[in-house]
Amino acid sequence: MEYRILGSTGEKISTIGMGTWRIGTYASQNERAEQLNAIRKGIELGINLIDTAEIYGNGRSEELVGEAIKGMRDSAFIATKVASGHLRHDDVIAACESSLRHLGIRQIDLYQVHWPNPSVPIAETMGAMEELARSGRIRHIGVSNFSVRQTSEAKEALGDFDIVSNQVEYSLAERRVEEDILPYCKKQHLTLIAYSPLARGAIPQAAVPENILEKYKMTPAQAMLNWVTREPEVVAIPKAGTVAHMEENAKAVSLRMTREEYDSLSH
Repeated sequence: MEYRILGSTGEKISTIGMGTWRIGTYASQNERAEQLNAIRKGIELGINLIDTAEIYGNGRSEELVGEAIKGMRDSAFIATKVASGHLRHDDVIAACESSLRHLGIRQIDLYQVHWPNPSVPIAETMGAMEELARSGRIRHIGVSNFSVRQTSEAKEALGDFDIVSNQVEYSLAERRVEEDILPYCKKQHLTLIAYSPLARGAIPQAAVPENILEKYKMTPAQAMLNWVTREPEVVAIPKAGTVAHMEENAKAVSLRMTREEYDSLSH
């Protein structure tokens, strides 16, 4: 597994992580067991970045992640998110404590603001995030779906801590972040965490030439993950609810394309 440094923290996180949207929601106990096994298999394969959120399944995603990492906590880097409706100071604190209970852990590795809320001052939210970091309940602070202006404002509102990441949608099919957010992350030494890197299953197979797939023995999904993480500031968190998908994702960056090949996919 390939690893990258989270922001300027020195913290190593896997280039390919695990997204858990809809994980914890299942139609049968067999499906639940498959989700648990998938997360555990990912950790065994060296994927340490696990991303979830308090709103995923109303906490059920966090609970399933917590169950999956029992006995494996030291091998997992847990990222979760506070909902946009909980960005007042006291609500942030309460939401974090709830997430800690759901996850069954004492400290969240990366706590992120899921979406900005225009009705709540960013400074108020960041004050609560910094309080959580000082108390040891969280280790690092991140944002999600923030514009460059909002991210800059969040950074300026912090004192002893800093923003280390921005989680945004990014894939071969959705590239708007390349206009300003990705360049900003590069300049500020922030990690861009790409969600929906497989375009929610709408994989444009025609966009990846057969000769590249054959050369690297990749599936179209692996090629998309390889492409989206071509820059060292980017990691990706595809969802994988089955062991087979987790194994496929884990192999996506075992080989790297040439710069010319990345450029050919970018056009």
